[in-house]
Amino acid sequence: MLHLLKWLYPGMKMKRWLLLFAVGVLMISLGIALIFNYKYLDQIEEEIFRLVYLSMGSYNYTITTFIGFCVVIIGSSCMMLATRQIIRSIIAVLMPESSDRLVDVIYEKRKLGRGPAVTVIGGGHGLSVLLRGIKASTSNVSAVVTVADDGGSSGRLREELGIIPPGDLRNCLVALADTEPLMEKLFQYRFEGKTALAGHSFGNLFIAAMNEVTGDMEAALQESSKVLAVKGYVRLDAIMEDGTVVEGESHIPEAHKKIKRVRLFPKKVPAVPSALEAIETADAIILGPGSLYTSIMPNLLVEGVAHALKKSKAIKIYICNVMTQPGETDNYTASMHAKAILDHAGRGVIDYVLVNSAPISEDMCQELNAKPVVVDEDRINALGMGLVKADLISETDAGRHDPYKLCAAVMKMVYELQPLK
Repeated sequence: MLHLLKWLYPGMKMKRWLLLFAVGVLMISLGIALIFNYKYLDQIEEEIFRLVYLSMGSYNYTITTFIGFCVVIIGSSCMMLATRQIIRSIIAVLMPESSDRLVDVIYEKRKLGRGPAVTVIGGGHGLSVLLRGIKASTSNVSAVVTVADDGGSSGRLREELGIIPPGDLRNCLVALADTEPLMEKLFQYRFEGKTALAGHSFGNLFIAAMNEVTGDMEAALQESSKVLAVKGYVRLDAIMEDGTVVEGESHIPEAHKKIKRVRLFPKKVPAVPSALEAIETADAIILGPGSLYTSIMPNLLVEGVAHALKKSKAIKIYICNVMTQPGETDNYTASMHAKAILDHAGRGVIDYVLVNSAPISEDMCQELNAKPVVVDEDRINALGMGLVKADLISETDAGRHDPYKLCAAVMKMVYELQPLK
């Protein structure tokens, strides 16, 4: 019975139709009574009177009223049960895997559909971690993904087929998938051996095939999820402090030099219109987490993205990495991460910086060959940004964010904080 009451939860959009259904039943009942004359109703009432009188020796009109209420309750329960079973019968054919928990699925979808519109900008493992958690709070999620990857399976497909590197797009699809465990195993599976497929992940090949079938990468992705990508055949270059230039995203960390600035080649790369629309219509925009120069920065260098960010009235949050990244952000503090973004995209693209407050052991630092990012609050405030601290560390994945802790902290900021003016 308690399970049936879930149909009456706020936001289910069922009560109005149940009420309409009840009105219809009452009208049918009234119509039948008019057709067959009121005498049959009188006979039913007389029969109830006779049964009560015989069993109790007297008659009280309140008993008739009580019986009437009982009939209404039984009838309403029958209506609700019948409505539920009709819907379940339809769902069992259309969605057999979800039919047993139909009310929970509907309630979850309704609740998530009313969540804030969140646009996440980044790439790499960090972006998929955030999406994995945030999809539990809202289904209005869009991801603007960097496509400057030139290494591994993605780099090979880019060179051989001339398509956008699909690796980060694959990770986003997996993170947002409802059937995540099975989807992840399938999409992340890498072929082994010495064949031409060796090193390729199934997900990368699947996305490449979708691109061939639809003729357009954005259209292919939109058929699978609400993931939005920055489109183009792009190379990411880094200008180092000593003036040398490193070409290609995968080679930048290998140089082990301090990065002064990154740039795109070609210089003018147009953004996908839907990516700009996702930024313009967002209630919250999240930068990161992920590699500062090779995952976050490429998105901000695409034409129109930085301008759309500055123009947006959404709350803009930068999630700072937990650890420094060897070869890319050695010895960087939290303010240095934020300042690098401002140097590339301009002021107004970050309202708040979210940092980890949980301690990190020396053993973990040695294991990862990295250091915890030092939080220099005064310098962050001097950049015109607010600072929020929270325990964001994963207990199973050393030195990385926990998707659910991260989501909880982000959504709390979205609901409680206002964009800075």
